[in-house]
Amino acid sequence: MWYEKVIQLFKIKDLRNKILFVLGIFALFRIMANIPIPGINPENLKSFFEQFQVLGLLNLFTGGALEKLSIVMLGLGPYITGTIILQLLTMIFPQLEELYKESGEEGKKKFEQYGRILTVPLAALQAFSMLTLFSRQGIITELGPAAKLSAILTITAGSIFLMWLGELLSEKGIGNGVSLLIFAGIIADFPRNIGQMISTYEPSMLASYLIFFLMALLIIAGVVLINEARRNIPISYAKRIKGRMVYGGASTYLPLSVNPAGVMPIIFALSILTFPSMITSFLSGAGGFWGRMSQLVEAFFNNTLAYGLTYFALVFIFTYFYTLITFEPKSIADNLKKMGGFIPGIRPGESTTKFLEFVLNRILPIGALFLGFIALMPTIIQIITKIAVFNFLVGGTSILILVSVALETMREIESQLEMRDYDTF
Repeated sequence: MWYEKVIQLFKIKDLRNKILFVLGIFALFRIMANIPIPGINPENLKSFFEQFQVLGLLNLFTGGALEKLSIVMLGLGPYITGTIILQLLTMIFPQLEELYKESGEEGKKKFEQYGRILTVPLAALQAFSMLTLFSRQGIITELGPAAKLSAILTITAGSIFLMWLGELLSEKGIGNGVSLLIFAGIIADFPRNIGQMISTYEPSMLASYLIFFLMALLIIAGVVLINEARRNIPISYAKRIKGRMVYGGASTYLPLSVNPAGVMPIIFALSILTFPSMITSFLSGAGGFWGRMSQLVEAFFNNTLAYGLTYFALVFIFTYFYTLITFEPKSIADNLKKMGGFIPGIRPGESTTKFLEFVLNRILPIGALFLGFIALMPTIIQIITKIAVFNFLVGGTSILILVSVALETMREIESQLEMRDYDTF
């Protein structure tokens, strides 16, 4: 039973220390997330975050650190952005692609080091942009050159420190450290949501809350199902004889995920949709052509149906786009051929590439439709139930991250428990 595994987990000293270490890092992260920079106007800050959805998404990932304008207000955003930029650059620079995909463990370590280096200027640039934007909106007082430089260095250092904490968690904790910190940032919103639910609760809302949490359970079950869904392609390896030894002859599977793009299409789509609304907010008081354009864009985004359909279409398109970047059938076919592997009934090389593309094009629409549906669920459920809290339980990037990190951490814990059972056998 699951509770027996939990008891066993705390009985083993090594695993118990790892869990306590993870919880200690979480506590340090939450303390830093509540240390604000000086000169903040709370009322302007609250209205500003209600207006811009993309900042609300970033605030969710940082556990409210951005909303409080804390020293770790950027969270792990610069590090994740730097990694994504490098992955995109592999399509342009063959040397970078070779380093990332064909240079083994050493190449991946070097690639990760480039990501860390790129994080520093990205964090500084983002800190400068955020401070400038907040100053113009009257959220923080106008900073002098020395004060602004000090704030930029502090915020940049906060992002680098969180990146280091994430890697420390990966090394000495359980699971992927960066994912765990993002997970902690999302979960940190839970107590505030409970308080908001209690303060606004009315007996007439009982049915709405029951429907909300029932739909949340169904959505979480669906996310787990799709997230774990795989199309297993059988792979066989030819027998090779070297001297008196026989190699190969084994059979295995190549798993193709139904949702290979993860949460990235939702983030891309939301960023593109939010950018025009942010621009129009600066042009709302202008006259002439730009004033009319800002009014048209604002009217479009106020139309729930038009906004929802556009959001869904962008998520669907970006699912294909990001999969093309991260999954290359030709590379997989070439690697199989080099290792003596083949798909039964399919010739190695070009035929294998075409077969993998055919299978991928059949399962990708399912993943793309699923992502589009999940992206729209918070809006749909809010319209049905009129409940604005616990949005991270019903859709969007947050539920995908929560489910993915929880499943990954559970697998890591189970593998370590099984390894210790094997050692003591």
